[in-house]
Amino acid sequence: MTHPDLHSLAQQSQDLLAAVRRDAPLVQCLTNFVSMNYAANAVLAIGASPAMVHAEEEAPEFARFAGAVAINIGTLSSPWLRSMLLTAQSAAEAGTPWVLDPVAHHATAFRRDAIQRLLDLNPAIIRGNASEIIALAGGHSAGKGVDARDAVAQAEQSAHDIAARRQTVVAVTGEVDYVTDGTRAVRIAGGSPLMPRVTATGCALSAVVGAFVAVSKDDPYVAAVAALSCFGIAGERAAIHADGPGSFAWRFLDALAALDAHCLVRESPLR
Repeated sequence: MTHPDLHSLAQQSQDLLAAVRRDAPLVQCLTNFVSMNYAANAVLAIGASPAMVHAEEEAPEFARFAGAVAINIGTLSSPWLRSMLLTAQSAAEAGTPWVLDPVAHHATAFRRDAIQRLLDLNPAIIRGNASEIIALAGGHSAGKGVDARDAVAQAEQSAHDIAARRQTVVAVTGEVDYVTDGTRAVRIAGGSPLMPRVTATGCALSAVVGAFVAVSKDDPYVAAVAALSCFGIAGERAAIHADGPGSFAWRFLDALAALDAHCLVRESPLR
């Protein structure tokens, strides 16, 4: 199962990046403490506007006028979970698309219960590594904490099953990414081996996926593909002159900001 026209998909991705830059959508991020700064900077670099609003007293209300919401369970706690559940419900009621990043959801009973409750609130897109997606589908994952120990190819069937069952889009990230809505699917190359060595790169991606789905509410599949394509191209560019993970981190933000929409066709990483 693959996307029938990669050139058309690349052109749609190009149009979405142009729309993000034009509209600067507001992306509400309920993300973990480790990733807040880097995720906010990545959203800014792509041309959108981040709002790191997570308090239970205001986050559900904020979701009603945000362009999209990104929920990441990396540093989960009971107060955060209450806010996430209320915010996801509020977003669904308002027609605001939301992205779920199920960080290490299989590690503890608390996380396993939390992720099932969040899944029942119908995320538009689920973005995770291969181990997280395999476990989310009920399979046996070799993941260790937040780190993936499975190849993306091993998670493709799991991604398809989740997407079909939940009527959502699943994006699996790794050496070669995979995106599916249960009907369409595509692989996305690019990136760099340095990316998993920089804390919060994946978390930042989930927030950037939110920026794209904010301008593509009717087709979250294309939104996910566009966001991952941007990360793939920017990752390759940033790695050229990076001396290690430290210099890669800032070079990657610069590369995101320097992307022009046409590069998504000219340097398309779609496979």
